[in-house]
Amino acid sequence: MATEIVHLSSLLGSPLLDSGGGRLGQIQDVIARLGLSDSLPPVVGLKARIGGRELFVPIARIEQFGPDLARTSTTKLNLAQFESRPGEVLLRRDLLDRRVINVATARLVAAHEVGLVQENGVWRVAGIDPSFRPRFRRFLPRRFRGPANTREEFVSWHEIEPFVSHVPTSRLKLASRRLARLHPAQIADLVEAASHEEGEEILAAVGHDKELEADVFEELDDEHQVEFMRERSDEEVASLLSRMASDDAADLLIEIEQDRRLPVLNLLPHGKQVKIRKLLGHNPSTAGGMMNPDFVSVAADETVQTALRQVRGSDLSRQLLSTVCLVDGAGVLVGTVALTELICAEPGTSLSSLLEEEAQTPSVAPEEDLPEVARLMTDYNLIAMPVVDGDGRPIGMIAVDDVLEMLLPEEWRRRSAGARP
Repeated sequence: MATEIVHLSSLLGSPLLDSGGGRLGQIQDVIARLGLSDSLPPVVGLKARIGGRELFVPIARIEQFGPDLARTSTTKLNLAQFESRPGEVLLRRDLLDRRVINVATARLVAAHEVGLVQENGVWRVAGIDPSFRPRFRRFLPRRFRGPANTREEFVSWHEIEPFVSHVPTSRLKLASRRLARLHPAQIADLVEAASHEEGEEILAAVGHDKELEADVFEELDDEHQVEFMRERSDEEVASLLSRMASDDAADLLIEIEQDRRLPVLNLLPHGKQVKIRKLLGHNPSTAGGMMNPDFVSVAADETVQTALRQVRGSDLSRQLLSTVCLVDGAGVLVGTVALTELICAEPGTSLSSLLEEEAQTPSVAPEEDLPEVARLMTDYNLIAMPVVDGDGRPIGMIAVDDVLEMLLPEEWRRRSAGARP
C-alpha cells in the first residue's frame, strides 16, 4: 500500500498534545465505526485520559495523528466523558490481539497490529498484521522500538471479518455475504478452529442462508455438530435436519442425546422421517448406512431430454446427480448413465441406447461392507454407485465423498484453520 500506514501500537500510550504543544493527556485507544458500508471503517475519535478522567476526543479536533503522538487543533477542548456507543469498536480493546477471519485464505488469524491510513482527509482502518513481529515490538520500551516497518504484510480490511459478539454495545454481525464466498467445508473448518463463542457467531452469520447453514453442518465433525446442536431447541434441530441430506441427517440424529432423538425425528416432515428411519436400520459402515435415499431414476425407455429435465429439477448434490439410474417397467435397475453422456447425446435419443450391452452396471446390496464398496468404486472409477434391494430395485446412491470420509483417518479430516484456544 503506497499510503503511509500509522500503526495503532505507535499511538497507544502516546501523549495527546494541544495546538501549542502542551501535554493534555495520554491516548488510551482509537475508536472506529464498523458496518456503515463496504468502505474502510472510519476513525471517529480517541479515548484519552486527561486529568484523571477518560474522555472522548473527536477525530475532527485532531490536526496531527501519529505516529507516537496526536495533536489537537486547539488549546481548549470541551470534551465529553467517554461512553461506548453502538456500532463503534475500540481498536485496542476489541480488535488488537484478537482473532479475525481472513476470508481470502479461509483461516483464523490474530490481529497483532492494526494499520490506519488517511483517505481524502479521513482516517480509516486499513487492515491488520497477523505476524508476531509487531507483538514482539510492543513489548520493547518505546525508546528501543525504532521506526515502525511499513512494509509489514498487512491484510486488507476488505479481506477480513472481525468477531464482534464480545463488544458490549455491538449491534453488528459478521457479514454473511463475505462468508458465503467460502465453500461450506471451509466455513466448517473455521468453526472447528474457533472458540465456542466465535463458532456461534460464524454459524449465526451463515444462518441467514438456511441452505448454507445446513451445508456447513454437514461438513462439521461429530463433536462440533453435537456442540452446536446442544443449545438449540428440538424445533430448531428438526428444522436444520430437514434441510440436510438424508444420510447426513441420520448420522447427526444418532449423535445427539438419546432422549432427544425421537422427539426431533417426530418433528421432521413425514417424507424425511421415512427416509431417515430406513437409514437408521442399517449399520453406518455398510452400503445401506452410507447411501443417500435421494437419487434420480428414469425409465430406460424414456429419452435423454426427459432425463435432463429431471436432473435440472433436482436439488441433489453434484456427486449424486452425476449418475442417473435407468429402470425397467418393474422398477428394476437395468443400468446407469453418466450426466456427461446425457449432455453429449441428442435430446431425442432413447436412454436404453446409451447402455453398453457388454458393460456391467456396478451396484451393491445394503449390507455390503465398506471395503467392498470402496473396491468397486475404485475399480470402476465411479463418482456415485447405486444400492439395490433384494429385487434389484435402486433404493439409494453412494457418493464417493461419503466413502472417502469413512476411509480417511481422523487426523487427516481437517486441515487446521488456526489453533483453538
